Amino acid sequence: MKTATIPSLRVDPLLREAAEAVLERGETLSSFVESAIRQGVERRQTQRDFIARGLASYDKACRTGLFFSSDEVMA
Repeated sequence: MKTATIPSLRVDPLLREAAEAVLERGETLSSFVESAIRQGVERRQTQRDFIARGLASYDKACRTGLFFSSDEVMA
């Protein structure tokens, strides 16, 4: 599989210094940035899926008229 590049990013020098200060042994700034992007993408996908499930559940409740209180759900 071919690889692609992420556009270069201009940041405040203090942010770059802070990022470099937290690098683990053997970790590069590039691998840190890649990891952060992967985590951000995963978090957003998880959020999107969660919202989609909630909206689908709400639509089903509206169609069926069957709603549950928070106490019933927690029990």
